[in-house]
Amino acid sequence: QVQLVESGGGLVQPGGSLRLSCAASGFSRSAMGWYRQAPGKERELVASISIFGNTYYVDSVKGRFTISRDNAKNTVYLQMNSLKPEDTAVYHCNVGWKINPANPFASWGQGTQVTVSS
Repeated sequence: QVQLVESGGGLVQPGGSLRLSCAASGFSRSAMGWYRQAPGKERELVASISIFGNTYYVDSVKGRFTISRDNAKNTVYLQMNSLKPEDTAVYHCNVGWKINPANPFASWGQGTQVTVSS
């Protein structure tokens, strides 16, 4: 059974940084992605990383966010720098390369709340 546990969120001022972690288990090594859902909005793909380390970012986070993975720990990270209020959302991880969030591979975990506010 696939399990995804996100952590690392919090309250940060604009311009600040956070590092999110996603501990994954229950499946073979796979591409992974980070998603976010802001209040009143649909969940969107933020970044994705392949098993070879190829990466994809949505335009709004390019140059500010970095996705990475530690295969030995089955963990995927999202380093978020220069955070903006519009980055405020619940962040989730899931399995697969650039998967449509309307059709996730696995059930969504509890996510981790990121709030960017002064």
